[in-house]
Amino acid sequence: MANTDLIILIVLFFLTSIVGVVTGSNSLITVPVMFQVGIDEKVAIATNMFGLTFMAIGGTIPFLRQGKIDARKLSPLIAVTLIGSALGALLVGYITNQSIKLIVSIAMIVVVIFTLVRREKLEPSVVTGGLTKLPIIGFLATFFLAIYGGLYSGGYVTVLTAAFIAFLGMSYSESVGSTKLVNVFSSLIATLVFMWQGLVDYKLGAILAVTMFIGAFVGAHYAVKMNEIWLKRIFLATVVLLAVKTLYDFV
Repeated sequence: MANTDLIILIVLFFLTSIVGVVTGSNSLITVPVMFQVGIDEKVAIATNMFGLTFMAIGGTIPFLRQGKIDARKLSPLIAVTLIGSALGALLVGYITNQSIKLIVSIAMIVVVIFTLVRREKLEPSVVTGGLTKLPIIGFLATFFLAIYGGLYSGGYVTVLTAAFIAFLGMSYSESVGSTKLVNVFSSLIATLVFMWQGLVDYKLGAILAVTMFIGAFVGAHYAVKMNEIWLKRIFLATVVLLAVKTLYDFV
């Protein structure tokens, strides 16, 4: 990889990690850009997941320090996530590179549409059901989303946040913190599977891991103070452009 490409990736991963704490879905940008600089599709997915694990840890630490995460309450959700994410990561080894590009492109478009149409900061009081009425649906949603999270992860935390609110009766702030911790385990188990499959570029992964950890840690403290509406507009516009470019390359 050329030094210029590496610098581009470092800057991009740092910025998306900062913004991703607010918007989520940063893999919708990082993975397609890795495609564009010539990284093999499966290696891109796996190496991004390696770095994403450290980003998830960096983003979770501030929430844990502030006591906004109930780890005991989340333990059963973490258990089903470990199973689902492992299955999703295993699927990557059996999918062709072209199919991965198609899956990534479709996922990018679907998550953008979901983000645009969903009601912002939905509270459990306006949702049918809640923690006492829809736990089974919540657990099933967590499991199937974990499969997707292990396979690609783009938009995973964004949709999972909405699922926790809608089906498990969490408040918006509680859901944001909870998905951060769940994502640590989702990314970690998927990374271990990718390592076992020999898909991780460790040299690049180590650089991106440090970059994403610092970016997420900074973002957890400061990005929430930024104008969330404009952050999301810029983010979604970028995702749409990359989705079009990735689909063009596929065709």
